[in-house]
Amino acid sequence: MQAFRRKQPTMDGLGQRLKNRARELGLSDAEVARRLGLSQARYNHYTNDVHEPDLSTLVRIASVLSVQTDHLLGIEQRPEGAEQALHGRVASAAASMNLNTLRTAAALMEALATVSAEDPPADETQA
Repeated sequence: MQAFRRKQPTMDGLGQRLKNRARELGLSDAEVARRLGLSQARYNHYTNDVHEPDLSTLVRIASVLSVQTDHLLGIEQRPEGAEQALHGRVASAAASMNLNTLRTAAALMEALATVSAEDPPADETQA
């Protein structure tokens, strides 16, 4: 009989970042799973790097944990100051959306990001 081998981490520390952020917010794995509408076992697969969440689940996790998906993926640090407050507002609004609305919002935000990448930087004091 072949022994079961655990899948090696592939998102370079996603599970640890999930655990750290939940701890910062004072949330248990069970509470995060409940807010996501996932079983605790499924969420634990993500926190233990056994499985990777799909894109829509990753977006929902980021929303519940009030961080950008980039942070969860280790791409960049969490924003500071006013930018962090704006990200928090977006994450808070997204947390109350159903999946279809969340997908629409994600597509809209991606379109806005594309347009803003083509425009010169805006005055950040207007945020």
